[in-house]
Amino acid sequence: MRHAQTAMPPEVQAQLPQAKAAGATRMRFFGLSIYDAQLWVAPGFEAAQYAALPLALELRYLRSLKGQAIAERSLQEMRRGGPMDAATEQRWLQAMVEAFPDVKEGDRLTGLHTPGGGARFFFNGTLRATVADPAFGPQFLGIWLAPWTSEPRLRAELLAGLAP
Repeated sequence: MRHAQTAMPPEVQAQLPQAKAAGATRMRFFGLSIYDAQLWVAPGFEAAQYAALPLALELRYLRSLKGQAIAERSLQEMRRGGPMDAATEQRWLQAMVEAFPDVKEGDRLTGLHTPGGGARFFFNGTLRATVADPAFGPQFLGIWLAPWTSEPRLRAELLAGLAP
């Protein structure tokens, strides 16, 4: 089930003015709506090379969640992309704990990936954290965009607006 795309968030407009909406979807877990997601991509974006160009992923939360739980679940999903050493896992988990606050219905988290430049996270439009490690962004965004995602339906719907 596809969901209506929303207007480009101001933080995406400011950071990626050339971006276009690629697709939108709703994440459900055991029938509960968790968040609506929308992907914004730079011109020339290709799904198979999702980390090669700038992109933004906006999550609009539909329920309250603890930031710590979001970070822990994100790390769990990132492990699907291949083994990480314990030091990297710990560093990335700490970065995500700092980046992801507790959220409630209506809150927005936007992740902005810049190839080679790491990732920036915005909470309700305000920059909250930067993860400078260039390996972090592709692994984190792979949660939704990589072939190894645990949610292939979400991946397909986020990429639905792209030319084949």
